Amino acid sequence: MAELLYRVGRACARHARAVIAAWAAVLVLAGGAFALFGGTLASSFDIPGTPTAQVTQKLQDALPDASGGTGRVVLRTTDGAAFTEAQRAEIVDRVAQAAGVDGVAQVVDPFTTEAELAKQAQQVADGRAQIASGREQVAAGREQLDGGQAQLDAARQQAEVAGQAATAAPQLDAQQAQLDAGRAELEEQAAQLEEQAAALEDGARLLELADGIRTVSQDGSAAIVTVAFTEPQLDVSSGAKQGVLDAFDAAPIDGVQVDASSELLEAVPSVFGPGEAVGLVVAAVVLVVMLGTLVAAGLPILNALIGVGVGAMATMALSGVVQMASVTPILGLMLGLAVGIDYTLFIVNRHRRQLKDGYDVDESIALANGTSGNAVVFAGATVLIALLALNVTGIPFLGLMGSAGALCIAVAVLVAVTFTPAVLRLVGPRVLSRTERAALTSRGAAPASTAGAAQAAPVARPAPMRTGRAVLRVVVGVGALAVVALPALDLRLNLPDGSSEAHDSTQYQAYATVAEKFGEGQNGTLLVVADLPAGLDDDAVAGRRLAVAERLHEQDDVVAVAPIGAAEDNSLLAFQVVPAEGPTSESTERLVHTLRGLDLDGVSELGVAGSASGNVDISDKLADALPTYLAVVVGLSLLILVLVFRSLYVPVIATLGFVLSYFATLGGTVWIYQWGNLAGLFGVETPGPILNFLPTILVGILFGLAMDYMLFLTSGMREAYAHGAPARLAVVQGVRAGRAVVVAAALIMISVFGGFMFSHSAMIRPIGFALAFGVLVDAFGVRMLIVPALMHLAGDKAWWLPRWLDRLLPDVDVEGASLERRHPHHDAVEPAAQAEAAASEPPRA
Repeated sequence: MAELLYRVGRACARHARAVIAAWAAVLVLAGGAFALFGGTLASSFDIPGTPTAQVTQKLQDALPDASGGTGRVVLRTTDGAAFTEAQRAEIVDRVAQAAGVDGVAQVVDPFTTEAELAKQAQQVADGRAQIASGREQVAAGREQLDGGQAQLDAARQQAEVAGQAATAAPQLDAQQAQLDAGRAELEEQAAQLEEQAAALEDGARLLELADGIRTVSQDGSAAIVTVAFTEPQLDVSSGAKQGVLDAFDAAPIDGVQVDASSELLEAVPSVFGPGEAVGLVVAAVVLVVMLGTLVAAGLPILNALIGVGVGAMATMALSGVVQMASVTPILGLMLGLAVGIDYTLFIVNRHRRQLKDGYDVDESIALANGTSGNAVVFAGATVLIALLALNVTGIPFLGLMGSAGALCIAVAVLVAVTFTPAVLRLVGPRVLSRTERAALTSRGAAPASTAGAAQAAPVARPAPMRTGRAVLRVVVGVGALAVVALPALDLRLNLPDGSSEAHDSTQYQAYATVAEKFGEGQNGTLLVVADLPAGLDDDAVAGRRLAVAERLHEQDDVVAVAPIGAAEDNSLLAFQVVPAEGPTSESTERLVHTLRGLDLDGVSELGVAGSASGNVDISDKLADALPTYLAVVVGLSLLILVLVFRSLYVPVIATLGFVLSYFATLGGTVWIYQWGNLAGLFGVETPGPILNFLPTILVGILFGLAMDYMLFLTSGMREAYAHGAPARLAVVQGVRAGRAVVVAAALIMISVFGGFMFSHSAMIRPIGFALAFGVLVDAFGVRMLIVPALMHLAGDKAWWLPRWLDRLLPDVDVEGASLERRHPHHDAVEPAAQAEAAASEPPRA
């Protein structure tokens, strides 16, 4: 690989303009593909096969009207007073406009709905009055019939006393028949009346169970307009969403604030705000300080921008054919920026060092590409493999995130090993500062004896660290990171809801209004589906409806239950259940599991769906997949490091260090974003559960970056040890050789990732923090503090490898040492021959 990259670097340098033009063409093509084929990005997530997905599919088959996606428009008066008649009329007009949007199945008029509920309540009251009146009439009829029966019995007795029983019998029997018929008719009326009363009480009970589900607040100052779409939530078109928003926003209603829930908003987070700009500026400052020239510092940033431009736009071009979450291209952009800068930095830094050692430009470019470029390819491959391994979780959206991130990593590597040599060739010696070029020129003009004396000047050798100091570093480092990791024990996973958004966003305002005016549970209603046995008639279904509703209402943390429909074949019933708290609360999560575990008479199965339920399922699925994925990555780490370092000890401490930094990162994230500590500093306006896929993607990304830092530090130790330095001295030499580039790379990563901590998107902020904090902990806490101390304590045993395994493993020359032997610097190849040639050369004028 090193030889191939050497030749690639040399070829790209020779054809610099063609290479630059080719990458410009690729960038244009990626932009064109995005413009032509880019689709919409989803604001929600889905995992096929989860209980929520199964219930949703069942609804699509049996009750399609209840299976479409939904969104809400929340309206409230700016002065807090009840809506005026004029405002109500304008809202009703907007509802009618939204109902006409293509892709909208129904828009619920809140005032009509509230009036219908009031009408139903009044009908119950009127019905009860009619039932009471009917019962009084039945009682009066019975009393009258009883009186007639008494008179008839008295007449029959008198006829018997007078001896006229036979004569009077026909007439008396006829009167008895009339009384019996009247009584039968009255009893039939009474039975019908009681049947009506029972049905009325069932309806009244259902209304009572649904009490609290409102579309207009009690004070009349807020209203919820529910929009039902024809397509499922993830398939709702952007045109349909925008059409609904336009209907309410095109002509503002005087004195009414309109806010939309996140389901109605296109999920296109801002990717370059003030925070991201600050992050790039800090990265640029680090580059200038390390490289000493604007030309050299600008190249890594230019490379990164080209790489993420190609990678991100190519990813988004696929959104027209692949269901893609909004965070997917943003994750690729974050990674592409960070590693694009770092990977170019490694090559540029090596090239600059070689130029200062007297290499010419073309020679140095090829050698830097073959050595540091080889390390870049390996480092990129570790990140790429870890990201692609996200596909083994069996979670489609997570696998797509990993694939998109891997694409951006691959592009960053390709840009680093092709575009960088081309630009370095055009820049030439200007990659060095004027001072460095002047020093190089003066050194080249100095007499050979002077140069030789300078080279022969003794250099102070570093001394190994003290064993006691190494022990202290391990104890303090591991102890501190363990303490930081403790909050991870309280980790709760979910997707952010409206409460997590920025407080000035329309999503948050909609969420807050609903929570304040209607109850927090209305932000996370559940859809409960009861499967019924086959062959039930309408009366039996009605009885089951009430029985199921009452059992649902009996559960803890249930505020209200309302039936919303039944299948035409009476195979299932659907209910809306309002929990006591919001969609991401622990009580709502418990309620979802409780409802699914209920055993109801006459119900074969009880399922739960809805956005809150879907988020719980996704979080559970991700939590179950995390241990397997972590085991895969840890195993991969051990294999790769054994191959690279030809040691058993180094891979073990590298992997354990990664696990320690991973859990410390989770602990820091929980401490801030879930517990709310330092919330103001990090812009956490509402603490809550951690983004449910963050722990999983953090494994892949942090693993790759940790192995990068391990490579650049430990390879220096390995090289020094291989050249004869004592093991403990080699540790110090390796750290000194690699710490500058590792510190710079880590600071750049932290700056770029940290810029996303202040994104406007609630999903992006914790990802940015976790990646920045993870790099900080791993690079400075694990790789530069703990690992060197552990290497010192192990001494020579750190590089032990069984002979049989050493013979089996291929020779992986990550740093390209063999390449340097094959292509040595021309000034050092044959010093005797060069001296002889110089002596025989005629003097110049």
